[in-house]
Formats: sequence, C-alpha cells, structure tokens
Amino acid sequence: MTSGTVFSSKGDVAYAELRARILSGDLPPGSRLAQHDLARALGMSLTPLREAIRRLSSEGFIILDTHRNARVAAVNATEARHLFEVRLSLDPTAAELAARRRTDADVTALRVAAARLLPVTRARGEEGLRAHRAFHRALYIASHNDVLVRTLDDLWDKGDRYRSLGLDLPPGDEPRTRDHREHHELLELITAGEAAGARELMRGHVERSLTATAITVLEQREHEQASVATQAG
Repeated sequence: MTSGTVFSSKGDVAYAELRARILSGDLPPGSRLAQHDLARALGMSLTPLREAIRRLSSEGFIILDTHRNARVAAVNATEARHLFEVRLSLDPTAAELAARRRTDADVTALRVAAARLLPVTRARGEEGLRAHRAFHRALYIASHNDVLVRTLDDLWDKGDRYRSLGLDLPPGDEPRTRDHREHHELLELITAGEAAGARELMRGHVERSLTATAITVLEQREHEQASVATQAG
C-alpha cells in the first residue's frame, strides 16, 4: 500500500490492498481469493473485505459466482483490444474538447500534473502509472464533458492491469520516454487552443500506449498456448 494514503474505511483499505496485489501480480489472473486468509492478513473481518471484492468486481478485476467464491479475472487480448478501441475513439475527443474549453484553472491543474510525470518504465512502475493517470484525468476534466470523464475513468480502471502488463517491454525504455514527452506536447497544444493538433497527437499517443503493447504481449502468449495445445492434441 502507498504510504501516506488516507483511507476513510476498512473497506477502502481492503480495496486499495487487493487492487495493488492484482496489479502487481501477487494475486495472478485466474487465482482464487482465499477470503478468510486475506481478512486475517489485513487484520479485519470478512465484511469490509467483501465490500472491497464487490467494488473490484464492478470494475472487472474480480469474478464472483453465486456461492460468494471470488477469483481474479483473467486477462486476454480480446478485452485489451476492446478497451484500446474505445480509448482510441474517446481520448482524442477529450483532447480536442480540452483545447477548446480549457480554463485557466484547467491549465494550472494540467501543469501541476505534468510536473509530476515520470517515464512509465519497469523501474518506476506503479509510481509512474499513478502520475500518468493523474495527467490524463486532468485533461479529461478540462473537456468539461461529465459523461466523457466518467466513461474514461471507467476505462482506466479496467485498463490498469493491461498497462501493468505493458511494462513488460523489449529491452530499452525509448517508447516510454517518448510517451513522457508527448504529455508535455499535449499540454502545450491544449494551452494554445490547438484543438486539431491535440486530437491528432492524442490519437498517436493512444496507438503507442501500454495497452497497445499489452495486446501484442497477450496475442503472442495466446498464440504460443494454442500451438502447445495443438501439438499436445
């Protein structure tokens, strides 16, 4: 759990801890949650733990069955591609609207978020991902479209595991360093009111995103698994 984070309830504590374990791979895709063991490890009763499990289930991280059994949802190339396709449509729209509608307060919020950005590499993992999300959310808010903000927030929740998977990059961090530069370029385009430029850059930004990398990784894994199954048959 991140030090210094303030939680309002034990359910929030359980949610943050389970989510972190799922994203880190400590609770791998497809694994069953031993709820009594988890509750003991977290020093709480089953009630707040189950509250957290229901919340994570609504976000697509956990699968619940009719007997209250819970397991970590599997990751797959199809879901990753679906999330990617929707973001490829909506993120450029958010960037364009932000360039048209941003206020001075929005620009200030974007600059603060940009100053905290880090290249999202293996070494900086979760810290980099949190700063990355904060910048994108500031951009979404600057669109002044509440439906768009809520939809993109939901997509980010569902896409976080794929971003973590996307950190499994080939040698060299150049793609993520470029990604870092693009955030600052987006900030300047939005500040200048360059709606078309912001839209175009955001589309390319999503096309080169961690989720796009995750699709490639998952497709390779699924192809290898299918080949092994065919040979075994």
